[in-house]
Amino acid sequence: MCQKSFKIAHNVFCVQYLIQKRGCVTDSNDYRRYPDSNLSSSVHNPGQSGNALTVGAFTSKIQIQDTMLQNYRPVADKGELSPFSTTSLLWPKRKWPLKPEVVFEGGDVAIGPNDSVVIADDLQLISTYHDPQITQFAPFGQTSAAAAQTAWMAAQIQASYPEAWPETVRALIVHTAEWTDAMRRQFLPDSAGTEAYERLLRICGYGVPNLERALRCAANSLTLISQNELQPYSVRDGRAVTNDLHYYRLPWASDVLRDMGEIIVTMRVTLSYFIEPGPGEVGWQYRCRYPSHALRFAANGPGESEREFLARINLQAREEEGHPGTEGPQDHWLIGNARNVGSIHSDIWNGSAAELAASNLICMYPAGGWWRERKHLGRINKRARYSLIVSILTQESTIDIYTPVAAQIRAAIPVAIPVR
Repeated sequence: MCQKSFKIAHNVFCVQYLIQKRGCVTDSNDYRRYPDSNLSSSVHNPGQSGNALTVGAFTSKIQIQDTMLQNYRPVADKGELSPFSTTSLLWPKRKWPLKPEVVFEGGDVAIGPNDSVVIADDLQLISTYHDPQITQFAPFGQTSAAAAQTAWMAAQIQASYPEAWPETVRALIVHTAEWTDAMRRQFLPDSAGTEAYERLLRICGYGVPNLERALRCAANSLTLISQNELQPYSVRDGRAVTNDLHYYRLPWASDVLRDMGEIIVTMRVTLSYFIEPGPGEVGWQYRCRYPSHALRFAANGPGESEREFLARINLQAREEEGHPGTEGPQDHWLIGNARNVGSIHSDIWNGSAAELAASNLICMYPAGGWWRERKHLGRINKRARYSLIVSILTQESTIDIYTPVAAQIRAAIPVAIPVR
């Protein structure tokens, strides 16, 4: 994202970021069963929170220099999931959020003769010690260290973009995350479909965030951000119904993309908003009872006209669950419908530049929530904020896709389209 392309038309209020470490695997016997122990160890309470940015851990710490540990080796290899990290793999699918959302460095564990286990200083991070009269620095690791790095990244983004909403800061952290090659080798089969990526998400989140990508963009990449609000529901003829859709025409330089032809490009879309948890002990038994509202995004397919796209979205928005969110027959999404849980949704579209030139429409629409289902509580007319981030990237570094868009871009105002 570039400073000059960050368009905001709303006032900002300050809230405290909720960054939740997700608990650690702490039993030495579990380290010997790595990574199976991680897959069976669930994220700890309150890491399941819909609004929290839940942080896990990976590691790049594999060098053991301690002469007392010459016969020891690291449990995890460079770039793999940290032995300390827990997962949401055992949680019910399509009901509970995808946790963690991201992972940061959390350190490693050393294993040696007779399967002896040591949390070696060489495999941890270093931080300042709480009592400088004893020592200046001390080893620091596990998901506590990962959560601290997330908070630092959030602070850097907020300092660079003071007008950014908390929804946007959270979105940028997730939007710039990528899986390491080691994570893919570790948990993603060669013939990976959407179910395999959902499994990877419940183990490693969206991967490791990148501050440089969050703050800047190169000529061969472009990031657009919208901070906006809508009214998800209303009452019509005594019935609770879906109210607003927001429709975006993306300012792609279509002629540039068409000239690129079959060159592969990537579009990433991230939607971030905060829910109001349902009153009472309703839990997650019913999908629409815990979150106040749910939002979805959808893009038109390469061969789908604007009229066809709007008709499809209107139909989806009227569905009770509102789950369909991919583009239909010509689906290019990496994760697909599995992204539609929790309150932050991110997905990656892969296809040719010519196909992307024809996929320049994105729609934001509401799905079910207790504001609608429990209208007697008087919240059905509330408005909800969201941040939508869209990026395109080409691996061809010599192709400039940023300048043509920057020359024509204007402050984008979404069109609210009522559902009929």
